[in-house]
Amino acid sequence: MNEEYDVIVLGTGLTECILSGIMSVKGKKVLHMDRNSYYGAESASITPLEDLYKRFSLPGAPPESMGKGRDWNVDLIPKFLMANGQLVRMLLITQVTRYLDFKVIEGSFVYKKGSIYKVPSTETEALASSLMGLFEKRRFRKFLVFVANFDENDPKTMEGVDPKKTTMRDVFKKFDLGQDVIDFTGHSLALYRTDEYLDLPCMDSLNRIKLYSESLARYGKSPYLYPLYGLGELPQGFARLSAIYGGTYMLNKPIEEIVMEDGKVVGVKSEGEIARCKQLICDPSYLMDRSTKVGQVIRVICIMNHPIKNTSDANSCQIIIPQNQVNRKHDIYVCMISYTHNVAAQGKYVAIVSTTVETDNPEMEVKPAMDLLEPVEQKFVSISDQYAPSDMGAESQIFMSRTYDATTHFETTCDDIKDIYKRMTGTEFDFAEMERKKNDIFGDAADQ
Repeated sequence: MNEEYDVIVLGTGLTECILSGIMSVKGKKVLHMDRNSYYGAESASITPLEDLYKRFSLPGAPPESMGKGRDWNVDLIPKFLMANGQLVRMLLITQVTRYLDFKVIEGSFVYKKGSIYKVPSTETEALASSLMGLFEKRRFRKFLVFVANFDENDPKTMEGVDPKKTTMRDVFKKFDLGQDVIDFTGHSLALYRTDEYLDLPCMDSLNRIKLYSESLARYGKSPYLYPLYGLGELPQGFARLSAIYGGTYMLNKPIEEIVMEDGKVVGVKSEGEIARCKQLICDPSYLMDRSTKVGQVIRVICIMNHPIKNTSDANSCQIIIPQNQVNRKHDIYVCMISYTHNVAAQGKYVAIVSTTVETDNPEMEVKPAMDLLEPVEQKFVSISDQYAPSDMGAESQIFMSRTYDATTHFETTCDDIKDIYKRMTGTEFDFAEMERKKNDIFGDAADQ
């Protein structure tokens, strides 16, 4: 441990493990430590079920009706992967996909006036959907064709829309789309959590809707993927990549001090030894005095013995409750997976409700979502503070990740990874940098 490293990483959350993988592939000497005895930090999957009960301080052991404790892998943070999104690109380029198996989430649903409706995933479904009236469907179809063809470098495709100036509200007006359709497009397709996007230039919105459509086109049922055995498999896959490239991993290491000289990080002290480094990556929990609280997220893990009503008995799904359907500023999300993903005992379903906290009574805030899940066998409620770095690392060379937000996919996490990469290296993140070198296949073969 008394060695010199290019980069020391603290915490084995997904953001940290991907960055440690990237840095190792780039030839940096990396030491990766975690105070916990398991991988994943905040983005871990907890197994066996007994550990989840302990973590949430529930008295006694899980009842026998919950099956074998080892059959459970319960995510602390509910997220899916966009099939055409940035995380899947990172997984494919680094070939971490070798260590994981994915399933497509069976459907995406949206809440409207107390009921849930399937988000149409094909033109046929859109035409049959009761979300919109007949004329609205035609206008919506025109809008989707416009988005699919839109190319910011080809004025012919723009139909008078300036991607850097025209607001999204004006684009919706142009196609004469009503409030319900705007809600569903902005929140279920573009996946915005609030309505602030309406008055911003439309480029980002159009790209988000494109990402949704292209992700959907890959597998058909929904644009989302989920790894068997839970999201905790993702950080472990990237940790393995880092190890193949010479990264050193140490779990169960209490971090006693981050050693600074002249305002710059020079090492980390653990169990009386100091490992020296040029740069440090960590999650906010390792350096609270250099982070700022930016909000709170409530998450409720619900164990059920039935699928969610009105989802055609789907074994997995996502439900989005747009904020203005329930008089809020932020959307409420439900992610559901089940025993078919090897995360629960036979016949059991795990639904995780989450949203950004707005009042002093967060559990009341998620009631509209909880009502959709009844009856629930056991629930685990967590209210987590969200942090962002207050020190951007230019002087200190400490690069801190942001706490995972309430979105149900990893696009914001990937944005954070790209931002940290840019602050660390001074260059824009390039996916090609993550490509594995040809000669490392042998290391992997030896691993099998």
